[in-house]
Amino acid sequence: MHTITIRVPNIGCDGCVRAIRSELGEIPGVAAVQADLATKTVTVTWAEPADWRAIREKLIEINYPPEEPIAP
Repeated sequence: MHTITIRVPNIGCDGCVRAIRSELGEIPGVAAVQADLATKTVTVTWAEPADWRAIREKLIEINYPPEEPIAP
């Protein structure tokens, strides 16, 4: 399992949080998605066949482009 926390500046409301959780949760291999409106961060846990590239591309596709990953 892999986990990454990323800042997503476009998170502006609870609807954004729900959309991110829903969309990323549909990627095969994604085990958990937490999005936080207050900190504008998203934490994703995944295993194969998911990968960071697929997660990043999905965020860009749904208009929530991520910044660089936050170091653990």
